[in-house]
Amino acid sequence: MTDTSVFEDKKAAYYTLGCKLNFAETSTIGRSLLAQGVRSVRPREVADICVINTCSVTELADKKCRTMIRKAAREHPGSFVVVTGCYAQLSPEEIADIEGVHLVIGSEKKLDIADYLDLERPRDAGASIVRGRTKDIRTFRLSSSSDERTRHFLKVQDGCDYHCTYCTIPKARGRSRSGSIAEIVAEAERIACEGAREIVLTGVNIGDFGKGHPGEDFFSLVKALDEVEGIERFRIGSIEPNLLSEEIIRYSATSRRIAPHFHIPLQSGSDEVLRLMKRRYDTALFRSRVELIRELMPHAFIGVDVIVGTRGEEERYFEECYQFLEGLPFSQLHVFSYSEREGTAALSIEHAVTPRDKHKRSQRLAHLSEERLQTFYRANLGRELTVIWEHGNYDGRMMGHSENYIRVAQPYDEAAIGTTTRITPQHLDESGTFVY
Repeated sequence: MTDTSVFEDKKAAYYTLGCKLNFAETSTIGRSLLAQGVRSVRPREVADICVINTCSVTELADKKCRTMIRKAAREHPGSFVVVTGCYAQLSPEEIADIEGVHLVIGSEKKLDIADYLDLERPRDAGASIVRGRTKDIRTFRLSSSSDERTRHFLKVQDGCDYHCTYCTIPKARGRSRSGSIAEIVAEAERIACEGAREIVLTGVNIGDFGKGHPGEDFFSLVKALDEVEGIERFRIGSIEPNLLSEEIIRYSATSRRIAPHFHIPLQSGSDEVLRLMKRRYDTALFRSRVELIRELMPHAFIGVDVIVGTRGEEERYFEECYQFLEGLPFSQLHVFSYSEREGTAALSIEHAVTPRDKHKRSQRLAHLSEERLQTFYRANLGRELTVIWEHGNYDGRMMGHSENYIRVAQPYDEAAIGTTTRITPQHLDESGTFVY
């Protein structure tokens, strides 16, 4: 155990890569170090400690992490550099070999960084590695972001029991596990007391909420959070289509605080590719979920994740995917190019897609996405929206989001931060933002 007196008057810099879940966890790490006397570094100060929370969802993500680690060490010479997160769990030795790294800490002990910071250790002694076996990761640790925004991210679940052939996340984060409804509600209430107006529910597979808590499930959590006073709205983060039940959709359509905003990973619009991916639904189920949302909440925002160029995605299967998406009433696509990951089952699938074809397919879907997003925004012109104004001054403008995730701008007014305005937008600027 580290002597915490060494933390007095120390400063830390935090770097986060990847998903919203990582941002929530980085904030929790920051709060734990602040409790030990370590404050966040201010602009132009040199930090004593650098914490880099990494992602490893793709090969490009790994590369960005390595770049960020070197950048942190360069910007804060002489600092104690800690690397944690998914990349640290999957490739600790690779990270330990990077010059300037002093501690690599895996997923299980991520939130216990203070216990492993040996600031008195010689900086040239090489990196220490603290990492357990992924199969032994069993503990759920509550996390939430607390940066200077009105929107906060609340971790409700971690890990994943799905083993999709292309994905390394179960190896990085372990088995599915979650907090209890009581503990999540209590954290939401604490966040509300801090002045937050909006909370995004996040996790690796949030629809699987309830593991380890008999009688609890994600729908029960949604209903409980809907009663939390002080929070204007909750957004459901990315949720698997087979876990986004009809009852959740129907409840959201009439709820007090659940936003009409859904982020659903499709990954492919070809049933054959879904089978190769070992996804747990088919296109018929996905379509039924999206069409029910659109029927009950005509102006809901529906974001859809798609991966292009996976192993086995022959040209005809991509065309099936494209045609399926053309006929689907979504609002925006989030398009990712498949990246081969060591140790995944996808490597045994025949037919590898060339980088050129991946790019072409990605571009076609990006164009389709832009068309749909513009259509979605135009459909909301002249329609009354409720906007929560957020922190941030962008060249004299401030931003806010409506309940259905429409981005709105107005002249900056510090007094408006965190307030709610009902507006009827009449103008869409060149950046794709409603102007009020």
